[in-house]
Amino acid sequence: QVQLVESGGGLVQPGGSLRLSCATSGLIFGNYDLAWYRQGPGNTRELIASISRGRNTDYPDSVQGRFTISRDNNKNAVYLQMNDLKPEDSAVYYCNARLTTKRDYWGQGTQVTVSS
Repeated sequence: QVQLVESGGGLVQPGGSLRLSCATSGLIFGNYDLAWYRQGPGNTRELIASISRGRNTDYPDSVQGRFTISRDNNKNAVYLQMNDLKPEDSAVYYCNARLTTKRDYWGQGTQVTVSS
């Protein structure tokens, strides 16, 4: 059974930092492309960071330079370092592991709230 479990969310002031973690099990981790998505109230889920099996990374302009995705294939985990957080970054953050359209797995999400 594949499981993805996010942690590290919480309340942070604008300009602060958080590091999200996603622990995985039940899959051959090194074969998967990984990503972080977020979904704010009333919004669709959006892709905010991705890292391929070959460790190529990609970010949308909204988080470029502030967020960094990384993976540890020894620990079967993916991380999201978020710096200079803004109120508009408040959302539920989800990790995703994808090999094919049928092997596409999600965590349960972790809440990030940026507020003073």
